[in-house]
Amino acid sequence: MIIDAHQHFWRLDRGDYGWLTPELGPIYRDFGPADLAPHLARHGIGGTVLVQAAPTLAETEYLLKLADKTDVVRGVVGWADLEAADAPGEIARLAEHPKLVGLRPMIQNIADDDWMLKPALAPAFEAMIRHDLTFDALVLPRHLPRLRKLLARHPDLRCVIDHGAKPDIARGQFDDWADGMAVLARETRACCKLSGLLTEAGEGAGRAELAPYVAHLVARFGPARLVWGSDWPVLTLAASYEAWFELAMSLIPDAEDRRAVFGGNAAGLYRL
Repeated sequence: MIIDAHQHFWRLDRGDYGWLTPELGPIYRDFGPADLAPHLARHGIGGTVLVQAAPTLAETEYLLKLADKTDVVRGVVGWADLEAADAPGEIARLAEHPKLVGLRPMIQNIADDDWMLKPALAPAFEAMIRHDLTFDALVLPRHLPRLRKLLARHPDLRCVIDHGAKPDIARGQFDDWADGMAVLARETRACCKLSGLLTEAGEGAGRAELAPYVAHLVARFGPARLVWGSDWPVLTLAASYEAWFELAMSLIPDAEDRRAVFGGNAAGLYRL
């Protein structure tokens, strides 16, 4: 089965998407299962992982209810306040839902670059381990040394790096990002999502711009630790669903590797 391991739904009138403003034009509207369905059908995609887009429990509950009514959504990566005194209990409550497969704090939007290393978060990370949840690391290149320290503290925490840690492809920034990802690949068991890269490259970018970055991820993590996702509908700021699917397929030419990156790895990572 082909799995899109990173997609979003949202409804503007819910009011908790602080980053989603009218300036974002094409994606400043509601997106739901009916909008995604034609893309999935066109490419024979049989399952998705629905990922949070707001740092609220209310949005996580909204996504879980959507997943209950949407068979193609095999899992939900939600949000919880990892700093809260009752975080372990809240995580335990959320984990009772069979489709809750992971949690994602929106680290890229947190002003304190060392936030993930706060001792107060340790009980929440340990609760995620106990309840077999994946930590989606929404980080930027500057966070990579911190992420390595975090995973050294919690070696049993299952982790996937969202969007390849969002390298600044548009400005050709490669070396520091590449070094940080190489260290993480070598010293931790983290996986990495092959997603979001076209958005970082900018409108009009294609194979020439992305190939060095994808090649580095393949070389360092190997096809067994890479997971494809669309990041739809954010993706549409840069390209169509079809364009990214076909480009990503072309960058993973081996048939066996494709089966892993485009489905098998996501099923294992998220216990789908």
